[in-house]
Amino acid sequence: MTATVSFTIDSPLGPRTATAAYERKGAGEPLLLLHGIGHHLQAWHPVTDVLAADHDVIAVDLPGFGASEPLPAGIPYDLDTVAPALSALCAALGVERPHVAGNSLGGLLALEMGRSGLARSVTALSPAGFWSPAERRYAFTALRVMRAGARALPLPALERISRSAAGRAALTGAIYARPARRSPEAVVAETLALREATGFEGTLAAGGSVRFTHDVTGLPVTIAWGTRDRLLPRRQGVRAKHTIPGARLVRLPDCGHVPMNDDPALVARVILDTARAGAATGITTTAAATTTTAAAAAG
Repeated sequence: MTATVSFTIDSPLGPRTATAAYERKGAGEPLLLLHGIGHHLQAWHPVTDVLAADHDVIAVDLPGFGASEPLPAGIPYDLDTVAPALSALCAALGVERPHVAGNSLGGLLALEMGRSGLARSVTALSPAGFWSPAERRYAFTALRVMRAGARALPLPALERISRSAAGRAALTGAIYARPARRSPEAVVAETLALREATGFEGTLAAGGSVRFTHDVTGLPVTIAWGTRDRLLPRRQGVRAKHTIPGARLVRLPDCGHVPMNDDPALVARVILDTARAGAATGITTTAAATTTTAAAAAG
């Protein structure tokens, strides 16, 4: 069940209040799930139940995406703003320094949270920020084309197209290796999420000059890349490994850019293995009692 939480953002314009949508289930060490640009928290549904068997799982709609409100006027959608804002969101839920798993934009944010000491482990699935200039231009062009298509389709046409495997491939083949596995209802919902994403342009504008060039030390980091990623080619994973030498680089066979639907069991195992390594470091959460209580109430 989706709920909302309000939290304070420390911005260049001073403190501002933001509100985000989230789903929470399970119990154990907290695990924050971050989706990619134009998507929504439901992207994680194929793996949420498996993860919730071991963790207090919090899947969020990033600001300006899904059911979350956009950032307050004048606040940029950049790493320096959004990564600390996600930590503030967690604090409002009684969670400090969660494990973080993210996909695409969410993977970049997860790495930034790890670099900033805001995460106890990081799993980044096809993270943004390791592109060449040409690769970034290609990805941004593809995203804009996908959004234009989503905005051009009337709802009855979208619902009709999504009923066939070929139609689902046409709508989501750029991000899934196996788009036919996605249900018609899910395809309609995520196409509408892309259409209505108020943070889309601001995020692209903030990402125009972004490259992740920092090491992430002191915590387990896994970078995983689908072998059939059509949006961010898997050679970017090699660059990520060079940037973060201590990271584990994992290949996701026959997975696309959003791998959670293509191979839920493999993706869940990769996330859980990384989180277990983080738990082995002995990092604790000062708000553990609050987290456990809140998880039980949300369950």
